[in-house]
Amino acid sequence: MAIRKIREVGEFGDSVLRKPCKEVKEITPRVQDLINDMFDTLYEADGVGLAAPQVGILKRIAVIDVTGEDPILLINPKVLETSGEQTGYEGCLSVPGKTGRVTRPNYAKILAYNENMEPFEIEGTELLARAMLHELDHLEGHIYVEKVEGPLQDVEDVEDEE
Repeated sequence: MAIRKIREVGEFGDSVLRKPCKEVKEITPRVQDLINDMFDTLYEADGVGLAAPQVGILKRIAVIDVTGEDPILLINPKVLETSGEQTGYEGCLSVPGKTGRVTRPNYAKILAYNENMEPFEIEGTELLARAMLHELDHLEGHIYVEKVEGPLQDVEDVEDEE
């Protein structure tokens, strides 16, 4: 497998991060390679989630692992239900070194497809809900900085506060 370059929002920004993604119709060898590369890239970057546009591919695919031991693949995910509220610091592999306070639902229920294009539902609270909703935003062409309450901060400054 391969580590892919993570696209970043910089002074000029990578336009691929602002475009909505297309649905996956079938799992081809190329799509399977993308999925494998996305997991490799996620772990190499020490992240909790990665969406296909972050590696330059406009497909509705996201990978998440909030524990480092429980990989989740979401193909063509859709939000079925959300509830509650949580506010916390959020970061993004496409916005390195920065973080900001974001309010999101505390619970999310998602319908997605697995690597065999079989539908399944996944529910999550707290960090898992935050990660799923963050990655689904990427698939719609949105980045968490659009939701930040107040200024972006350097990650080191926030870690010092905690």
